[in-house]
Amino acid sequence: MSSASELRSGKTHRDENFPVASWIIHPRHRALILAFYNFVRTADDIADHASLGERQKLNFLDLLEAELLGQGDSQPEAVNLRRALAERSMPPRHALDVLIAFRMDVTKLRYENWDELIHYCRYSAMPVGRFMLDVHGESTSTWAASDALCAGLQINNHLQDCGSDYKNLNRVYLPRDALTLAGASVEALGHGRASPELLRCLHLLAARTQALLEESKSLSAEVKDFRLGLEISVIQAFADGIVRLLKVRDPLSERVHLGPIELLAYSLNGIASEIGRRAVGRRHVSKPAADA
Repeated sequence: MSSASELRSGKTHRDENFPVASWIIHPRHRALILAFYNFVRTADDIADHASLGERQKLNFLDLLEAELLGQGDSQPEAVNLRRALAERSMPPRHALDVLIAFRMDVTKLRYENWDELIHYCRYSAMPVGRFMLDVHGESTSTWAASDALCAGLQINNHLQDCGSDYKNLNRVYLPRDALTLAGASVEALGHGRASPELLRCLHLLAARTQALLEESKSLSAEVKDFRLGLEISVIQAFADGIVRLLKVRDPLSERVHLGPIELLAYSLNGIASEIGRRAVGRRHVSKPAADA
């Protein structure tokens, strides 16, 4: 097997917990965003592949990195992203950071504490938000709020998929100390329903994730691009909706994903909220001039 493309799971940008290059984003940015997504999706599928060994996975990830940096043209996702970035004179640093996370997925199956989990998010999720901000020419001062949102989205996903990650990949993102504090065992993730101890752990982690998401609430106001602000508000609404489910439900036995109607409602609410906020902001800015 010579191409990483052959290892793709079939999952696309339409299957994510958040919009990717949606109609909200200006068309001039979509090709680059989708090239970045396809590169990341391919690397993610390699790291999660059921039939590849550790060395094979790492070799494929190394190959993607090498071709992203111009050393070969056999991997379409790497070549397409390399060319798309070159057209905008953008460095590949965010894609390289994400590859660090996927190597961690291959070699690190347990996390000791919250700080280790956030360190993982620094490479698995935060570079995605930083990439989006760079694409839109936003200031690096927006990175702190973006990092909080992206980490919250990532941990939401870990909590949603905690059972399948353990059963299919023997991978546990729930920190060991959180499990120990709640009196829960890792093996409980293999059951069809969470034990009271595991459920307590999951709900406490969801509450901590909700607090993290609160730190990101300033992001849409910090970005200058109107369309990006709308997209961020929608993503924030999705993240908030998911974490509310995770605070009260059992991800091993209950639905903790947003349904189509909920996604539509949260999208409309996020868009309306951001339009309203920006309209109020413009009035506040223009009022002194009118009074003068």
